[in-house]
Amino acid sequence: MEKSEVFTFGETMVLFQPEQMLPLEYIHQFPKKIGGAESNVAIGLTRLGHSVTWFSKLGNDPFGRFVVKSIRGEGVDVSSCLQTDEAPTGLLFKEQLSPEDMNVYYYRKGSAASLMQPEELDAGAIAAARILHISGITPALSDSARATVMEAIEIAKRNGTKIVFDPNLRLKLWSAEEAKKTFNEIATNADVILPGLDEGQLMTGETDVEAVAETLADGNNEKIVVIKLGDKGAYLHAGEQKTYIEGFPVDRIVDPVGAGDGFAAGVISGLLREEPLEQTVRRANAIGAMVVGVSGDIEGLPTFEAVERFMKPAGANRDVKR
Repeated sequence: MEKSEVFTFGETMVLFQPEQMLPLEYIHQFPKKIGGAESNVAIGLTRLGHSVTWFSKLGNDPFGRFVVKSIRGEGVDVSSCLQTDEAPTGLLFKEQLSPEDMNVYYYRKGSAASLMQPEELDAGAIAAARILHISGITPALSDSARATVMEAIEIAKRNGTKIVFDPNLRLKLWSAEEAKKTFNEIATNADVILPGLDEGQLMTGETDVEAVAETLADGNNEKIVVIKLGDKGAYLHAGEQKTYIEGFPVDRIVDPVGAGDGFAAGVISGLLREEPLEQTVRRANAIGAMVVGVSGDIEGLPTFEAVERFMKPAGANRDVKR
């Protein structure tokens, strides 16, 4: 198989997300989906027309097979994935009490993905890729998963593969102190950093958006920092280019989870297409707005044509929905 443009890796779990907005103890039916930040990005990128390899370690169980088949079915290369009898595939349950009030319950401690080892990485695929996407979730899974992230970074740096880092803070997995230390270590090596404002504040100790970006860039004019600002859009800091880029209005939030992953896919797509950074971030904002309008982690991720239509002024060249 030809080498992919992007390599990413991490844990994807089986996601049980009820259709009703009720406390979980009153739910009796749970549709089965998949959920994982890195696979969300991978699927987002394939829908935007790119080739992606996703690596993970899964349980040799029905849930692990479901995850691999689902991601492969989206056009992602999963040929380097491993399955193990030593631990199960992780699970998560989403509890939605209102459009804005979402709780997530993980059943992932000691999961198969937490057993991933540095030597299990496909070094050739990372070396051949144009971009390595790293999320801050993977190093939180275990010491060996953290070592795997650091090894991937070393391989990428040796081979000129650009590193895109999305902190994706999950305080259910580790402490703020541990996260800060690891995030800053990864950020130092990254070419592109995509924090939410709260993550950037944790990493830098700054509160102001522009100060956060300045600190993360650390005087490196080649480093791109894009701070996600929710419905306000994003702030781009890249050398002399420092600008706020407006978001897109969202009529109704259905499910806020996955918007940041869609945003990351949009940024990576623009970098691969070598588009101007403002245009790249604007499309990333649009994808984030589209994702929150649909239930599920991957269901709202658009094709390139769909996001281009969405970005046009209302009514301009839009097909009439009958």
